[in-house]
Amino acid sequence: MWKKLILTLLVILLAGAAFIGWRFFMSNTAFSEKSKYLYIRTGHATYDEVLQTIKDSQFVKNPGSFDFLANRLDLPEKVKPGKYEIKNGMSLSAIVRMLRNGQQSPVNLVITKLRTKESLAGMIGKRFECDSASVMEYMRNEDTLKHYGFDTNTIIATVYPNTYTYFWNTTPSAIFKKLFAEYKTVWTPERIQQAQSLKLTPVQAYTVASIIEEETNNNSEKDTMASVYLNRYYAGMPLQADPTVKFALRDFTLKRIYEKHLLVESPYNTYRNKGLPPGPICTPSLLTLDKVLQSPKTKYLYFVVSPDLSRHIFTEDYKDHMIYAREFHKSMDERAKRKAKEDTGGK
Repeated sequence: MWKKLILTLLVILLAGAAFIGWRFFMSNTAFSEKSKYLYIRTGHATYDEVLQTIKDSQFVKNPGSFDFLANRLDLPEKVKPGKYEIKNGMSLSAIVRMLRNGQQSPVNLVITKLRTKESLAGMIGKRFECDSASVMEYMRNEDTLKHYGFDTNTIIATVYPNTYTYFWNTTPSAIFKKLFAEYKTVWTPERIQQAQSLKLTPVQAYTVASIIEEETNNNSEKDTMASVYLNRYYAGMPLQADPTVKFALRDFTLKRIYEKHLLVESPYNTYRNKGLPPGPICTPSLLTLDKVLQSPKTKYLYFVVSPDLSRHIFTEDYKDHMIYAREFHKSMDERAKRKAKEDTGGK
C-alpha cells in the first residue's frame, strides 16, 4: 500500500514538474512572425502597463503564467525601459529574465548622405525613443554645442557616414557623444596636418568636401574640383557653387540653376557671399574628404560639365570657361527640346 502511495506521489510530482517545465521553459510565444518588439518607455511604463501590453499584443500564450513567474523573479521591481526583441519560440523564463536584466535589442543608426539637421533629426526620431523635436532642440542648443567646439551650423560636421550602434532609449546627448567620438577618430594627426597645409580647419575641410560630394559622383575628379574651390577661396572670389544655392533654397530637386535662384538671401548662397558657407551642406564620404585633403596644386578657377555629361572641364581662363559653358548650355537646351518632342509624341 505504501509503495503504491509513494509511486502515486512520485508520478504526481513528475507530472507537476513536467507541467512547470512545459509552461515556463518551453516555447510560449503566441505570434507567427520571426520576432516582435516590446517597447518600454522611460519613466512611464510600470509593470502593470508592461503586462497589459503583453496581453493586448499577444506576445505570449499564457499571460497569467508570465505574471506568476515575473512576480517570483522580482520583475515588477526591476522593469527597465528599452526595446526588447521577443523571438518566436522563446520561453516565459527567457522573456522574464531578458526584461529583468535589461537585455535590450541594439539599434543601428546607419548614416549615408544627409543634407540637413532636420533630416538627421527625423532619422533619429524614427529609430529611437526620443523624438525629432528633442534632437533638433539639442542641435539648437548653442551652449551644449560650444562645449564640443561646434555651433548650430557646423554640428553636421560631426556626422560621418557609418553605422552607429545604440540602445533604443539612448538620449540625444548620448547619441551625439558617440558621433563626437567618431569625429575625433576620423581626424587623425595626419588629416589635421593635411588640413592645416591647406589653411583649413577640420570643419572647413569637411564643408568643402560637402560641396564636392554634391557636385560630382566621379571620384577621379573630386580632388581637382576641390583645387578649384580652394583657389577661389584663397583669391577671395565667390565660390559660386550651385549646390550651396540648392541648400539655401532647400530645393534639392533642381537640375539647373537660373538667375532667379541666385537672388536668394542666405549665407549659404556662395554667389552672393564670399568665402565658405557657414557650415556643411551634406555629409560627405571619407573618400571625398580625403580627396579634398589631398587635392593637387592647380591654377584652375573654373569648371563646367562637358556637353556629353561624362566629366567636368577645368580651365584657368574665364574666356575659355565661357566657351565650354555655352557648349554645355546648348547641349542642355537641345536635350530639353528632344525630351519635349518625345513627350508630345514627336509632334
